[in-house]
Formats: sequence, structure tokens, C-alpha cells
Amino acid sequence: MIKNVSFRTLVLTLVSTLMILLAVLFVLFQARHLLLGPQLSITEEPNRVVNTPQVTLAGTARNISRLWLNDRQIFTDPSGHFAEAVVLENGYTVVTLRAEDRYGRSKIIEKSFIYTPASLFQ
Repeated sequence: MIKNVSFRTLVLTLVSTLMILLAVLFVLFQARHLLLGPQLSITEEPNRVVNTPQVTLAGTARNISRLWLNDRQIFTDPSGHFAEAVVLENGYTVVTLRAEDRYGRSKIIEKSFIYTPASLFQ
């Protein structure tokens, strides 16, 4: 059985529902960084095979509380950018970049490099 609903009640119900929906969407939008966890990316990726003993890893980190490069803590500038030099061993080297947020969630990027001294090319 359908009740007679006044136009005013219908409009108030629709407006209230719309306001609640907008509030929920706003909260989800503001909490997106907490929901996504740490974001880590390398912006300047060096070649995989190099003939210099040092490479520089540069990138951005967002939503993090700590950042490590080969278990050594590194830091970002206020906009989240970092650039760190890594000394390579002869042959194969794996570099691990790890970011962690304040809730313990982590993101890991591993890059491998092959260092062949220039004298071997001659």
C-alpha cells in the first residue's frame, strides 16, 4: 500500500540522502592516501649494465614515514623527492629501496645492476 507523501517530505529525503552521499564521498577522497599505503617510484633509472662504480637512484616517495636504501635510512625533500648514490661491487649488485608508512605497510623496489670496469672493455 502506497502512502501519500508530500512533495516537501520527498525533497527533504532526497536532499538528505544526497548530503550523506556527498559526505561519504568526501571522507573517502580525503582518506585515499591512507587507503593506498606508501607510494614509491624511481624517476631516473640508470642503465642496468654500467662501467662506473657509482649510480644515482632518484625518485619520489609519498605517504611514507620511513625510507631505506639497502637498509640505510634515507630522506626526502618536502615534496617527496629523493636522490641517493649507490656504490656498486664488481659484477652483480642488487639495490633494495623500501618505504614504510606509519601503519607498517611497506613497498619494496629491487633493481639489479651489473658493474663491469671500463678496463675490461679494452
